[in-house]
Amino acid sequence: MLPNGLKKQIQPVLNEGFIIKRSVFQKCLELYPMSEWNEEIAGVNKLNRFVKKNTDFIRMFMAGVRTLEIDNVGRILIPKDLVKFSLIQKDIVLASSVNRIEIWDKDLYEKVLNDPSIDFGALAEDVMGNVPNTDE
Repeated sequence: MLPNGLKKQIQPVLNEGFIIKRSVFQKCLELYPMSEWNEEIAGVNKLNRFVKKNTDFIRMFMAGVRTLEIDNVGRILIPKDLVKFSLIQKDIVLASSVNRIEIWDKDLYEKVLNDPSIDFGALAEDVMGNVPNTDE
């Protein structure tokens, strides 16, 4: 069941439908509004399929991809193979990830967020420190 606040935020894209898939880097799922998925897949479609690593990537990237609709009550049904992949046990977390929603097992999400090997300040500086400020 999607929280009411989230349903209100995604209301403009509810009728498009959604794509759910495995995350590339984490044991979570990604929920894309169809318009965002179409943009994502447009880049994938540009890959040369006569290059083996490209076809290997496409196969892995597309593994488990499913079309979903949110029912009138605001529920989504996550396929069992994706539940198994994401290690979802009981409670879930829906986390915004800019143009998609990550779906996590709550305990796994908290473990990833609290990973002592990640220095978020250093990561932020490394990733965002050289991004030019376009406000000036």
